[in-house]
Amino acid sequence: MSDGAETTQAAAGTGARSQRPSSAAFRRFISSGWAERESTLPEETEGARHAVARRDRLSARFPGDRLVVPAGGLQVRSNDTDHRYRPHTAFAYLTGLGGDTEPDCVLVLEPGTGGVDHEAVLYFRPRAERDTEEFYADARYGELWVGTRESLAEVTARTGLPSRHLDELPDALVKDLGSVGVKVVRDADPGVTDRLDLARESDGLELAEAVAADDALADAVSAMRCVKDEWEVGQLREAVEATARGFADVVAALPRAVEHARGERVIEGVFAARAREEGNGLGYEVIAAAGAHACTLHWIRNDGRVDADAVVLIDAGVEVDSLYTADVTRTLPASGRFSEAQRRVYTAVLDAADAAFAATRPGATIREVHEAAMLVIVDRLSTWGVLPVGAEESLDVAEGGQHRRWMVHGTSHHLGLDVHDCARLARETYQGQALEEGMVFTIEPGLYFRPDDLLVPEELRGIGVRIEDDVLVTADGAENLSAMLPREPDAVETWMAQLQR
Repeated sequence: MSDGAETTQAAAGTGARSQRPSSAAFRRFISSGWAERESTLPEETEGARHAVARRDRLSARFPGDRLVVPAGGLQVRSNDTDHRYRPHTAFAYLTGLGGDTEPDCVLVLEPGTGGVDHEAVLYFRPRAERDTEEFYADARYGELWVGTRESLAEVTARTGLPSRHLDELPDALVKDLGSVGVKVVRDADPGVTDRLDLARESDGLELAEAVAADDALADAVSAMRCVKDEWEVGQLREAVEATARGFADVVAALPRAVEHARGERVIEGVFAARAREEGNGLGYEVIAAAGAHACTLHWIRNDGRVDADAVVLIDAGVEVDSLYTADVTRTLPASGRFSEAQRRVYTAVLDAADAAFAATRPGATIREVHEAAMLVIVDRLSTWGVLPVGAEESLDVAEGGQHRRWMVHGTSHHLGLDVHDCARLARETYQGQALEEGMVFTIEPGLYFRPDDLLVPEELRGIGVRIEDDVLVTADGAENLSAMLPREPDAVETWMAQLQR
């Protein structure tokens, strides 16, 4: 990797690893001999067009307030290298900008006359021209380092938003601060939030009240995302379809994973390649959990062997360029054939998932979907003699819950720009709100029998199974968006055999 530290090190008075060219001759030379830039402006993106209605809804929710939604900056990975950039979810939702967003952008919704009909403005750092030092010497923004940034005119054409230079943002944030309420998505960009908080304190405003107002903005944007529009559903379909191809890649690679000392890494790498080839990348870290590792809910070390007689729990999702992500789990026999014990556990989980699907319809709640799955889980645990109490007692939320030892997580969560979307909703709202047409969430029951659990039959110890699908609520029920991936055990075995020929 090229040495990108010279700009920041120069500011600190150091620069041991590299030297910035500084002669007048070099500056004249580096700025000359370049072809003219393309003058055609880009077209407005489809995502940007759909974001207009979202901003209008938010505007109506907060009349008279200045609403500040930063994209966020780069996050340090180590020393002077950064993680791959991803804008804040609220920013992506309200602008329609996805993985190609530049760091540090800020969307500001400025109240219009009478406090209504906000004007949305995008603050952005445009490219510096080739006769500037930034062009060749700035490792964060310079064109030779990070590629060609857009001009303000190009950003406006692509987003449909008037754009201004990021240098104008500080004044725009605090303009008329005493008479105009200002709300910011606090966790998006600490620098923007700190600047605004200092201005609030200087103006004599009560910071605790301002923080509560900020939280109301973040909560509102989170709640808005519960129901997806047609374009969002289309993006999720694309994410699920790419994810299904990633699972097919994994199945084809399983024999190699079985032979490898760190076979779980083989699975992770194969899926990650598909995610980068077809989308922005992974929606979250791949869980590739073989054998007893499948009993650890968020196993992302992925450094273990894949034994031929084990099942492998793979939880993975492709995030497409718009940043919408799938979230799918399949539990596969590494050998291509389930053992009797594995099939018994798998079938119990599948039956629980099917019961949850049957309970999914407009007007039902996520809590009811979970309860439908738990009825099956408790029935099987009771039949196997695992539960220490009766089924009715275990299902008593206040006094029981013993079955949760083997199914500790919820059955469903919203899905969208975040893998756990709409997460700022209050727990009671999240679990108890009526499902509506256009909501997308997961159904993912599981059973996890750890190898050291003496309360389960020995033949079941070390088996972990989860089956997760992405579900669209329709007018009369639910559509399984990930139905192209086999779920029935016989179908899973047939599918695996076909891919491994």
